[in-house]
Amino acid sequence: MTQSVATPTGAFSRNPTSGEIIKHYPFASADQLESALQQTAEAFSRWKNSALPARTALLISIAAGLRKNANALAEMMTLEMGKPISQGLAEVEKSASLCEWYAEHGPAMLDPEPTLVPDNKAWVNYLPLGPVLSVMPWNFPVWQVMRGAVPIILAGNSYLLKPAPNVMGCAWLLQEIISAAGAPAGLFAVINADNAAVATSIQDARIAAITVTGSVRAGAAIAAMAGAALKKCVMELGGSDAFIVLADADLDAAVKGAIAGRFVNNGQICIAAKRILVEAPVLAAFTEKFVAAVKALKIGDPRETATYIGPMARYDLREELHQQVQATLAEGATLLLGGEKIAGEGNYYAPTVLSNVKAGMTSFTQELFGPVASLIEVQDAAEAIRLANDSEFGLGGSLWSRDIEKARKLALQIYTGGVFINSPSFSDPRVPIGGVKKSGFGRELSHFGLREFTNPQTLWIEQP
Repeated sequence: MTQSVATPTGAFSRNPTSGEIIKHYPFASADQLESALQQTAEAFSRWKNSALPARTALLISIAAGLRKNANALAEMMTLEMGKPISQGLAEVEKSASLCEWYAEHGPAMLDPEPTLVPDNKAWVNYLPLGPVLSVMPWNFPVWQVMRGAVPIILAGNSYLLKPAPNVMGCAWLLQEIISAAGAPAGLFAVINADNAAVATSIQDARIAAITVTGSVRAGAAIAAMAGAALKKCVMELGGSDAFIVLADADLDAAVKGAIAGRFVNNGQICIAAKRILVEAPVLAAFTEKFVAAVKALKIGDPRETATYIGPMARYDLREELHQQVQATLAEGATLLLGGEKIAGEGNYYAPTVLSNVKAGMTSFTQELFGPVASLIEVQDAAEAIRLANDSEFGLGGSLWSRDIEKARKLALQIYTGGVFINSPSFSDPRVPIGGVKKSGFGRELSHFGLREFTNPQTLWIEQP
C-alpha cells in the first residue's frame, strides 16, 4: 500500500481508515492565486475600518455556525485525517467557545494603551497590520485554523489560509461556514497552493505577515522567505515535551494526565507528552499503572464514539514512526507494549510504550508524532530538569508534584514556552501558546496572539 497527498497538479484527501481516495484538489492556477490575493487585500481595505462591535458580532455568528455544522465538521475530520469522532466534536465546540471568548474579551485588549509618559501624553494604538497568509497543518483542521484566524480577524486583518493538502475538505467547509456567518468576501479565504505559490504569496506586497504551524523544516523555509521580504511571521513548530513525574506526585492523576497528554489525537500533537521522565523511587509503580491504562485504550473505527485511538493521518507518517521506534529499540530501549503496525486496512499503529530510554536515543532526540510514549528514569528533580532541557525543542512541558511551591520554582528552570503543573499541556484562549528554540517564535492566543498581527502605533500628544 502506498499513500501520498500531493501530485504535480494538485493534492488529494485519502481516508486513513480505509485507504480510499476521497477527492482530488487541483492546485490553484496563477490566475486563481492572483484573484485570492486581490480579494483578501480588498477585504482588508474595508474590514480595517469596521467597528469593533461589527467584528465581535461576526465572531458570535461564526460560533453559532460552527455548532450548527459540528457533525459535518467532525465527520470531515474523521474522514480526512482519522480523528476519533468524539474528539472532533470536542474540537468544534472548543473553536466555537474561542470565538465567544474573543468576542467578549478581545475588544478591551485592542483599546489604546497608556504609557508611563506623564500627563497622558503618549499612548499605544493597536492597528490592523494587513492580510495574513496562514500555512496550517492537518492535525487540528478546525481548532488550529480558528485559533489563529479569530484574533487576526478581530484585530482588523484579513486571513488567507493555505491548509495541509490532506484536509482540504475541512478548509473549504470552514470557509463556507464563515461566509454563511456574514464574513465579507475575502476576509477568510482558502487557497490550495503548492510551494511555489506560497513563495509567490510571501513575496507579494499585498501580504503583510505570515503565520505557520508545522514542521521545523517547513517553518525554517518560510521564515527565511519572510525574512527576505522583511515581513512579520509567527512560527509554532515541532515539540518533544517533557512530562516530569516527581516522587511525591499523585501517581493516579499523573497516569491519567500522561494518557491524555500522549494519546489524544493519536499522539499527533505538537505539545504532546513525548518524553515521560519519572523519578526512580516511583518509576516501577508509575510504569505498571501507565502500561495498564494504555492497554485499556480502545482502538478502532474513528466513527465510533467509544474509539480513543484511530488511524494515523497518513501512511508515510506511520512508516516514519515505526522506523523511529525500531531505531530506539536497536539503541537499547525496552519495548513494554505495542511497537508494531496493526495489520489490515488503515494506518493503524499500536499504542506503544518504550522504557529504558536514554538521552541521545532516537525517541529522546527526535519528535515522535504518533501513539508512542518514552519512559525515562531520573534520579532526582535536578536530573529531570536537565534532561527536559536537553532538546532542540522548547514548546511545552508538564511537571507533577504535590509540593506546588517546589514545582513553581522548578518550572522556572524549564526552557519552554509553557509549563503545566499537575496537568498535561493544552491550549486555551486565556493563555499564550508558542515556543523557543526550534519550536518557533511568537505567540498565539490571549492578548499576545491578538496583538501579534497589529501595528503598535505610538501616539504622542503635545498640547498647543
